[in-house]
Amino acid sequence: MKEIKIIDSEKKKEVKLPENLVFGKTFTEHIFEMDFDRNKGGWQTPTIKRYENLNIDPAAMVFHYGQAIFEGMKAYKQVDGKIALFRPEKNIERLNRSARRLCIPEVEPELALKAIKELVKIDAEWIPEKPGHSLYIRPFIFATEPCFGVRAADSYKFIIILSPVGPYYPQGFKPVPIMATDKYVRAVRKGTGEAKAAGNYAAGLIAQEEAKKEGYSQILWLDAIEQKYIEEVGAMNIFIRFKDEVATPALSGSILPGITRMSVIELLKDWGYNINERLIAIDELFNAADKGELLEIFGSGTAAVISSVSKLKYHDREIKFSETEPGELALKLYDELTGIQYGKIEDRFGWITIVE
Repeated sequence: MKEIKIIDSEKKKEVKLPENLVFGKTFTEHIFEMDFDRNKGGWQTPTIKRYENLNIDPAAMVFHYGQAIFEGMKAYKQVDGKIALFRPEKNIERLNRSARRLCIPEVEPELALKAIKELVKIDAEWIPEKPGHSLYIRPFIFATEPCFGVRAADSYKFIIILSPVGPYYPQGFKPVPIMATDKYVRAVRKGTGEAKAAGNYAAGLIAQEEAKKEGYSQILWLDAIEQKYIEEVGAMNIFIRFKDEVATPALSGSILPGITRMSVIELLKDWGYNINERLIAIDELFNAADKGELLEIFGSGTAAVISSVSKLKYHDREIKFSETEPGELALKLYDELTGIQYGKIEDRFGWITIVE
């Protein structure tokens, strides 16, 4: 494993966080950066240095052909003062799966984890200690070779930056309204939907903007082929609690395999719930609601952890839950996951990595 060079790691400014942290708007003092050159032996010069603007050629292939992937994870200040990461090895595994799909060179998992730990340690003073606050970690890789040829680039940058964040929903853990659409699709099976590729998010922006105009927070995507099965909601995975089952869409190749999703499934199995990964038709939700057999809907993801749904609209039909109180199971999962992350609950699954 290559040694990480650390340049100018001393704190130069007083860490004074905004009273109300807006998600993803504040950044720490340092950055990890590593370059890849196919003609010079691969990944070179892993370095932690002062946060600064990048000097990128306008012809860099990322701008023209979209070779860009990223991850999202968090560091938490636990109740005993230790700094914790939640299943970071799974994020790195997913980063490398995304890299393979977009013809981007993979990174050495051990080096990536070491880089994350070292960067978090250097900027540890930026980790907020208020309830629900954390340090968001954004690793990403993009093509830097200046060329107009439509092919995989020969050079790339791997960067990690950090952002102190407050709760994803500043109003507190309250249910959110979502809207299903068949006007647009997010991704198609065998495409890049299961990769955390930048272009996937760009493709979803127009539907999200239209949903917001109608008063809905997120879009519930349907499958791209039959336009009848639910897939993801916004930047989260989706779970449906029926009367005798909790179901989540099966990973079909168009759905991002979330780390929180994986953890929710493991928790539900441990708790004895009948949890199934399967096809879920949008009509099944409305039929179950009509019969009184639909108990709650919630999403899972790194940013919000668990997000309970207050109502779901599809065309002229609507399913309503409480607009003020989260679902019973959603709240239980939120408390368990955040309890483990902040060290309030025993980590029975070995999910926590301590930054030392």
